[in-house]
Amino acid sequence: MNNQLYQYIEGFCIPRAFHEKNFRSAIGYKAREGDIFIVTYPKCGTTWTQYIVCNILTRGNPPSEIAEYDLMTPFLDARGAEAAENRLGAGPIVTHLPSGVLQPSDCAKYIYVARNPYDCAVSYYYFLRGFTPNAFPDFDTFLDTFLSGEVPYGDYFDHLLSWYEHRRDANVLFITYEDLKADSRAQLLRIADFLGEEYGTALREDEELLRRVLAACRLEKMKAFIKDNPVDRFQSNNCETKVVSGQSPNFVNVSTVMKGPVSEVPSAFLRKGIEPSGLDSPPSSSDELTLLNQVQLENRSLPRFTEEVLVRIWCCCS
Repeated sequence: MNNQLYQYIEGFCIPRAFHEKNFRSAIGYKAREGDIFIVTYPKCGTTWTQYIVCNILTRGNPPSEIAEYDLMTPFLDARGAEAAENRLGAGPIVTHLPSGVLQPSDCAKYIYVARNPYDCAVSYYYFLRGFTPNAFPDFDTFLDTFLSGEVPYGDYFDHLLSWYEHRRDANVLFITYEDLKADSRAQLLRIADFLGEEYGTALREDEELLRRVLAACRLEKMKAFIKDNPVDRFQSNNCETKVVSGQSPNFVNVSTVMKGPVSEVPSAFLRKGIEPSGLDSPPSSSDELTLLNQVQLENRSLPRFTEEVLVRIWCCCS
C-alpha cells in the first residue's frame, strides 16, 4: 500500500485525500431520526444507488448542479459528521463503513448494496489505478492485494458479512448490484417502498413519473451528470474550494476542483455497468460454481459460512 496516497485511521485504510478530522467525526456520527444511509463496500454500486434514491426522494427532480447534489447527499467518510448534519433536505448519507463501526440505529434506514466479489475487484482495480497507475502491474497482482484485504476499507468479505447479518432487520434493505442492473424497475420500486409508502405509491399511480425516474436513473444519464471523478471532488491538496451560497458559515463545503490531472486514467472512476474487456473481463456472476471458483482459484480459503452466503446472495436463495 502506498503510504503517500493512503492512511490508517482507527485501523481503517482510507485515501489520504480524506481529512483525518472528517473521518474521525464520521465514525463517531450518531444517526438521527429519519436518516437514510446508502452503504456499500467500494465499487459496489454506491454512486448509482445514491442517484436512484435522490431521484425517488425528489420525484425525479434532483439538484441540477453537482455542488448542490453533494450537499444533499454527502459522502460521510470524506465530508464528516457536519456534512451529514447540515445536508440539504432529507437526502441520503453515503458511507463505506461496516456495520460494526456505523452501528445501525432503529431511528434510521439503511440500504446496503452488495456486488459479486469478482466484479467488485475488477472495478476496484480500475478505480485504484486512477490514483496510482503504476501500483499494480496487472489484475492478478491487484487481486492478491484485494483478497488479502490490503485495500481501502479492508476485507470485502468481512464487510459483506457485517451487513448481511442485518438483512432481515426492518430498517435495512439488502439488495445486489446485479439485481439492480437486471431489473431496474422492480428494484427501484422496492427501494421506493422501503423509503416510505408514499414514494412507492406515487410511482405506481403515476406511470409517467415512474418512466421519468427510470429514465433519469439510467447509468448513461447518471454518468453524464456525475462526470467528474471522486478525486476532483474530495482531494484536499492543490485545489480550490467552491462556496455554495446560503450554507452555514460553520459548514466546510463540498466541491473541490483539481488544478491539475490526477492520472492518465480518469475514465476509471465511472466504469459502472460497463463490462471490462480483454484479460480483465469477469465471468458471469449467475453461476454459483463460477462465483466460488473465482475466489478459491486465487488461493483464498473461505470459511464454509462465507461460501454459503455468497451462494445465497447471487443464486437468489433466501
